[in-house]
Amino acid sequence: MGNSFPAGGFGAGNHAEGMWQVMEQLRSTFEKRAGSRMGRGDVRAAVLALLAEKPMHGYQIIREIEERSNGAWKPSAGSVYPTLQLLADEGLISAEESNGRKTYALTEVGREAVAGSGATAPWETASAGDNGGFTALPKAGVELAQAAAQVGRTGSPEQVQQAVTVLDEARRRLYSILAQD
Repeated sequence: MGNSFPAGGFGAGNHAEGMWQVMEQLRSTFEKRAGSRMGRGDVRAAVLALLAEKPMHGYQIIREIEERSNGAWKPSAGSVYPTLQLLADEGLISAEESNGRKTYALTEVGREAVAGSGATAPWETASAGDNGGFTALPKAGVELAQAAAQVGRTGSPEQVQQAVTVLDEARRRLYSILAQD
């Protein structure tokens, strides 16, 4: 976001529109970061961890990952289904078609591989690593951006100025957190 603010800063043109643009950019940045916390290997690990619990179809896997990561990670079908195919090709999972849906389950080889790996599910590792704040900061950032954008779109000039003051204070307080020992 380095040089992505409106030309002329907030003082030029329509204040509310400039604030709206910046808040949308902020929201977008937080959503991208929140959605990209996991890598390709993590999709594989997540699929194996879920299938170790019970057989599932692809959409269930996507929903479970999103739910267990508290909404921070929702892998696309374009990453889950190729992973399922790869795991099937490796003999770790099998697919059974029922009612027009493929349900995937670990094979015996897959169960042995999961048991022998000692790996934890990606959402457990991420949550443990940051004391449960896996989604807290990005979610709070998105919610702040949405509220500020709403004030920018519908607020009076006085309300917009109050919002700018609140955001300036919040920014200062956030930096003061980093300055603490």
